[in-house]
Amino acid sequence: MRNTHSRWAFGARMMGCAHRLVIGLALGWTLGSINSLQAQTLTWLGTLGGDRSIANAVSANGSVVVGYAHNAENRRRAFRWTSGGGMVNLGTLSGGTYSIATDVSANGNLIVGRADELTAQGSRPERGFWVTTGGLNSMSTMPGGYTSSALGVSPDGGWIVGWADFYDRHGYHPKRAFAVPPGSLYRQRDLGTLGGERSEARAVSNNGSVIVGWSENHLGEIWAFCFRQFPNSGMRGLHPLAVCCGEANGVSDNGNIIVGRSHSAQTERWHACLWWWNGSAYAPRDLGTLGGQESEAYACTNDQTAVGWAHNTAGQRRAFRWTPARGMEDLTAVYQNLLSSGSYLEGARDVTPDGRYIVGWGYNAATGRTEGFLLDTLCVAHNGDIDRNGCVDDADLLAVLFAFGSAGQGLGRVDVNCDGTVDDADLL
Repeated sequence: MRNTHSRWAFGARMMGCAHRLVIGLALGWTLGSINSLQAQTLTWLGTLGGDRSIANAVSANGSVVVGYAHNAENRRRAFRWTSGGGMVNLGTLSGGTYSIATDVSANGNLIVGRADELTAQGSRPERGFWVTTGGLNSMSTMPGGYTSSALGVSPDGGWIVGWADFYDRHGYHPKRAFAVPPGSLYRQRDLGTLGGERSEARAVSNNGSVIVGWSENHLGEIWAFCFRQFPNSGMRGLHPLAVCCGEANGVSDNGNIIVGRSHSAQTERWHACLWWWNGSAYAPRDLGTLGGQESEAYACTNDQTAVGWAHNTAGQRRAFRWTPARGMEDLTAVYQNLLSSGSYLEGARDVTPDGRYIVGWGYNAATGRTEGFLLDTLCVAHNGDIDRNGCVDDADLLAVLFAFGSAGQGLGRVDVNCDGTVDDADLL
């Protein structure tokens, strides 16, 4: 009886595989249907009833995305997005008309941003805010100050950076970079300038040791800066690609990689720039463009992966990823299999420390709107079951054959061993 049952079970299993194979062949294997089997995924985040959204930051595991979206009245509202809960409106400060979430901690529990707030005098200055649970909480300004903006939070949640105005014995300062030390959201530290009047802090490393942004120098030029707190070396200008100018937008968790933009030495146009710590100083590197004139990097990882936007040869903005091995890649081209006809990724604002998740904004042709996106770039090696039906069969073989010779980072499950090429190794 056991032998009979085993033969029956084996036959049933094979008949099930054959049945599924017949259905698959009857529907027709085309390259388009193969593309739907991608291991990578692209999620459009939608809006809050309006016509636009932008994703500014993502938690370390890709579970929380923050940014801003237009509501039904087309007013900007800070949002928190999760796969289970979707896009949640974080509201505004008291009497405010807009809010924007700019960054999120690694665990997704602390969100920072900027919003306007109604004062007793009837004005609505911009104020930095933070969110842990519930609604927005306004940060105080520096002594005698009126406005502030929170632009970055360290991955460990210990430090918040941005800019604020204030008065001191030297008079009024319209915009100064600040850092809020651990345990106090009401004691901003003035980071100073590079000799000019204004400065702005935009990002901070994991333990708060490295803060980056831009500052005016004594000539009124805007230079990228690095402020190393531990040990305290104060604000230092980052050497630009050309004679002048730069802005730093992002810093890696370990503080060794900084990205932003600088004037190209060849064209004097703004180019995405990566500064890497060589043991004694940060050395600049021009990341180039996608064939167009300008580019800008917003975020980076410890292994020098950078993301941002760049002009292509047609002068269009497109989201890019840059790595030392592959240079600058157009994410729309790399992951075109995940995009519907007419859709494109315009800019990338953040990347997780492992490089897996990327967030930003693009055009969703299905809705006709500019929307924030969450891109999962993970490729998972497997045993050859391309269509995940439980059987490695002719349908899987056909899928690999249709894609044979393809190369790149957006191939999906037809790249069985995840080496970036569909070849004999995948067939075997």
